[in-house]
Amino acid sequence: MEKIIFSPDGGEAVEFYCLEQTVIGAKTYLLVTDEEDGDGEALILRDDSDIKDEEAVYVIVDDDLELDAVAGVFRKLLSEDGIDLDI
Repeated sequence: MEKIIFSPDGGEAVEFYCLEQTVIGAKTYLLVTDEEDGDGEALILRDDSDIKDEEAVYVIVDDDLELDAVAGVFRKLLSEDGIDLDI
């Protein structure tokens, strides 16, 4: 599983493990967790980078409608690998 390090502006670096990635409506979404194995906190991040940005800019998806739609896609993708997603 790929480890990703996020460096929020003015904050301490945070490490996540990327479980899955998908593109919906020209936006890239990542499903990340704080634990490599077992139950961990899961988040869905959306890439809000501009083409001119040198580094990717990810934000936590917190809009309920968008979160439900993207979580449904991730549930389907992960169920094919026998993984249950509870977001």
